[in-house]
Amino acid sequence: MPLDQSPLPGLLAGRYAIEREIGRGAMATVYLARDLRHERPVAVKVLRPELARLLGSERFLREIRIAASLQHPHVLPLYDSGEAEGFLYYVMPFIAGSTLRARLLQERRLPVGEALGIARDTADALAHAHEAGIVHRDIKPENILLEAGHAVVADFGIARAIGAASVGGTAGLPIGTPGYMSPEQLTAQENIDGRSDVYSLGCVLYEMLAGELPTTSHAQAADAGRRTPTRLPSLRLTRPDAPRWLEPVLARALAEAPVERYPDAQAFAA
Repeated sequence: MPLDQSPLPGLLAGRYAIEREIGRGAMATVYLARDLRHERPVAVKVLRPELARLLGSERFLREIRIAASLQHPHVLPLYDSGEAEGFLYYVMPFIAGSTLRARLLQERRLPVGEALGIARDTADALAHAHEAGIVHRDIKPENILLEAGHAVVADFGIARAIGAASVGGTAGLPIGTPGYMSPEQLTAQENIDGRSDVYSLGCVLYEMLAGELPTTSHAQAADAGRRTPTRLPSLRLTRPDAPRWLEPVLARALAEAPVERYPDAQAFAA
C-alpha cells in the first residue's frame, strides 16, 4: 500500500513522523521517519500484515524486548517497538551509510582486508548475541550495514521473534534467506544454534571475496536439482591475492554438519 494511502503515519503521529519508504523485503517494510521526541532521524520497520498475524503482538513485543537488551558496537540497537491497530513495528537508528548488499552491487568483490574486517565485526556481533542465547537466523549482506568503516548487524529483533514462534509450533513463518541458510535451517530442524549463523557468515565472506555465493550452498544445490552440494571451489582461482590459510577456514565454516564447523562465532573470527 502506498504511504499516502496507509493509515500508519496517522497511527504513529505525535511520536514518529513518517517521511518515506526506504526499503522493502519479505518480512517488513522500512520507513525513514523523524523521532519527534528526540529530534533525530530513525528507521521504522513495519512487519508485513501476514507475518504480524502469525506472530501476534504479545509474542513479538516480548521477544523483541529481549533482543533490545543487546549492547555491542557491531549490533544495531533497538530504540523502540510497539503495536498500532494491527501494525507491529520496531525502531532503529537511521544509518546514513549503505548495506553490504549495496556495496557488493557496486563492486561485486571487496579487497581481502576489508572483507575480513567486515566478517570479523559481524562475527563479534554474533558472538555477543549467542552468549545471550540469541541466534540471528538471517545473516546476509542486506542485514549488514556499513558505517564509518565498520560493520553493524541489524534485525536481531525480528529473528528472535520468528525463532520463538517457530519453536512454539507456529507454521508458515519465513526464517532465513535461500543461499545463506545452513543445512539445518533448510531442513527445518529444531534446536538451531549459533553454528547456523557461522555457516551463513561463511557464505557472506565467500561472496565478498569471490563475487558469488559458494556452490556448496545447500539452497543452491537444491535449486540445481542436486541431492548434495558440490565441493567448495578453490577461492584462489578467483582471488589469487587471498591468503592460503583462508580456504580451510571457509571450508570449516561451510561444513555440512554443525559439529564439523567452528564451535562458535568467536572461534571463526579468531
